[in-house]
Amino acid sequence: MTLRAVGHAAGLSHNAPYKHFANRSALLAAVATVSFTDLSREMAAIRQSPRPPIDKLMAALRLFVDYSHQRPARYRLLFNNPETAAAGGELKTVALETFGHFRSIAQECQQAGNLPGAPSETLASLIFATAHGLLAMEGNGQLHPEKGLSSVKASLEILLALLAPVKP
Repeated sequence: MTLRAVGHAAGLSHNAPYKHFANRSALLAAVATVSFTDLSREMAAIRQSPRPPIDKLMAALRLFVDYSHQRPARYRLLFNNPETAAAGGELKTVALETFGHFRSIAQECQQAGNLPGAPSETLASLIFATAHGLLAMEGNGQLHPEKGLSSVKASLEILLALLAPVKP
């Protein structure tokens, strides 16, 4: 993708995008910022819902799964792009805000006894990383039943069941 192609696709002159973005990376950072803002808003709604904490966590994970299925290129931009990961400023702020909502939901699960009492940020990061790893495998065509991974959703449900503390 080039800025020239963006201008053409938008029905503008080939130079129009250069009036708003210094380069392709700046355009992609702006797209990622808007996308993370939308995800953060949806994550906040899940967090504030009256559902039980474990249901909130599954809803948050489903949000990522659905996003990756409905917008695969945008998902890769947000979660599999080194330039996006290295960006600072507003993009980093909204990306961390999105994760902050996810971490808070994981903390609620811990307080409700649905997840172990490990450091909440570490536990949330591990669940988050596992979800995105599974989605990357799925996107690359590497999620196979013969590997014991039939679907991302089913795999995440198993993960949460395995993490659940054993009740006496």
